[in-house]
Amino acid sequence: MDSKQKEFSQLIKGNQGLIIKVSRLYTNSLEDEQDLFQEIVLQLWRSYDSFKGNSKISTWMYRVALNTAITLFRKKTKSPLTSELDEVHFEYEQEEDDEKQAQISLLYKVIKLLPNVERAIVMMYLDDVSYKEIAETLGITEVNARVKMNRLKKTLKELMTQHA
Repeated sequence: MDSKQKEFSQLIKGNQGLIIKVSRLYTNSLEDEQDLFQEIVLQLWRSYDSFKGNSKISTWMYRVALNTAITLFRKKTKSPLTSELDEVHFEYEQEEDDEKQAQISLLYKVIKLLPNVERAIVMMYLDDVSYKEIAETLGITEVNARVKMNRLKKTLKELMTQHA
């Protein structure tokens, strides 16, 4: 494995949670979730050389992950090419705590009821991404990101109550 592949591998391992969250929010089955995870990693690898450092690495990763998720499931194609990453395998890890998992599952369930852009805003907000980065990632203004998130908090509370 060359240094570029090692660097990329460390980047993925260090930011695996981000990719898992996107995968969970834009799929409805574990199999699709794992497929999307792999497709996001592939797209990150393909665009790795084009990252110039003009934004945070996490902002770039969110942008690639969200675009991949939205594009892949709009087209409804499930045959990602994986030949470029044959040498490196990434493990998909799940959390164990049952009560915590139940709460997380309910949260994901209600977040999945939201439109794509709102899902992305909530996910990044939950990851403590700044409003500035959210706006940059989604191509909206920072004020718009704040307003949307404030409205989404109320919506999520209502949905959590309805689906609890």
